[in-house]
Amino acid sequence: MLTVYNTLTRQKEIFKPIQTDHVRMYVCGPTVYNYIHIGNARSAIAFDTIRRYLEYRGYQVDYVSNFTDVDDKMIKVAKAEQITVPELADRYITAFKEDTKALNIEAATHNPRATENIPEIIAFIQDLIAKEYAYVVDGDVYYRARKFKAYGRLAGQNIDQLEQGASEHTATEETLRKEDPIDFALWKAERGTDIAWDSPWGPGRPGWHIECSVMATKYLGDTIDIHGGGQDLEFPHHENEIAQSEAKTGQHFVNYWLHNGFVTVGDDDQKMSKSLGNFVTVHDLIQTVNPQALRFLMSGTQYRRPIRYSESLLAKAQTNLDRLKTTMDNLNFRQATAETGADTNVTNQAATLEAAFVTAMDDDFNVQNGLTELYELAKLSNQYLERPTVQTDTLADLIARLTRLLAIFGVEFKAAQLLDAEIERLIEERKVARADKDFARSDAIRDQLKEQGIILEDTPQGMRWRRA
Repeated sequence: MLTVYNTLTRQKEIFKPIQTDHVRMYVCGPTVYNYIHIGNARSAIAFDTIRRYLEYRGYQVDYVSNFTDVDDKMIKVAKAEQITVPELADRYITAFKEDTKALNIEAATHNPRATENIPEIIAFIQDLIAKEYAYVVDGDVYYRARKFKAYGRLAGQNIDQLEQGASEHTATEETLRKEDPIDFALWKAERGTDIAWDSPWGPGRPGWHIECSVMATKYLGDTIDIHGGGQDLEFPHHENEIAQSEAKTGQHFVNYWLHNGFVTVGDDDQKMSKSLGNFVTVHDLIQTVNPQALRFLMSGTQYRRPIRYSESLLAKAQTNLDRLKTTMDNLNFRQATAETGADTNVTNQAATLEAAFVTAMDDDFNVQNGLTELYELAKLSNQYLERPTVQTDTLADLIARLTRLLAIFGVEFKAAQLLDAEIERLIEERKVARADKDFARSDAIRDQLKEQGIILEDTPQGMRWRRA
């Protein structure tokens, strides 16, 4: 039985989707003014892993993740680079899709952009004004936070405790325009920027929080199953989403709030962020490291826990991947000489390990314990491969189980490429040399192939090869 930790209630709850076998899931996406850093990638990977596990468990997942493609930061960067905000957005949305594809993150069902939903945003705000949850001041529109009686519930604080924190997110000039410091912007009047849309309150653009309420309800309905994002979004962003959405629809907005932990760096475990300037972009990193290793490192920690990033941990992830790939390669290699049939003792052990994996992952997506069972499955496979005789059905069963579980972590091993004619000729020549006991020539061919990235392995079941 799957349980998830709900930030709203601060406890684990049995997961029951609104529709049987169908999950509606919204995850806050990036503000596209730069390449994503590995802290941003952690969130995308964490929720992709959750999505993949839900799909493994048989759910159809409608997964929506937005692009914030207009805000103050974007306007500032576009001005500095002397390009338009849409040009800046297009550049980094393209980069985001390329980088997440390299990390084998599944494409969202929908990737809506804020600027593509301006009419819906305006209509949403008009509804809030009509219900007196919002008010207009000099072309700005603000939400009356105190009118929403449950405001602060997600953050676990009352509205007076939040007032000081909210004031830190707004400029003094803006604070003076508000009825209450805790109120937040739904619409920002155009004040000397180059990008604005007409509205009933004058030219302007949407506030940050409103876009997610609009796009989540537009694509997934008034009530959704899961809303995800980083811990830094709990307040004010997700708090404000709840207030806006529930005031507008009169319905409970999200059944399960999930928030991922940060990526930290350095001896003091400082949070990685663009504002602190201590970030490493995925775009740069994957030029020099295996993207799959980065993905495996990030997906190997339970989503609510922080991840400490270091080159040594990345290298360890690569080593673990290499070992798993060797196991898969060996299982595939032995199929050619395997006997027909199955060893039910081994397949039963494998089934028990997969069931244990499910039990671990059902506990709020506990990937550490899940990986323990996956490694045990690889160990069982390696022990079976040591036998002089193996059977086709057992090999197929082990391959299928490992493939299914690895896919949850975004790991998909490509089959080894076919050897070209020259390499095949050298391998055949080496076989002849060994038969003639010309070991000098045999070793020379081995070394020559190694230089070309082909590793030969002499096993009791015959010679096999793999790419380095």
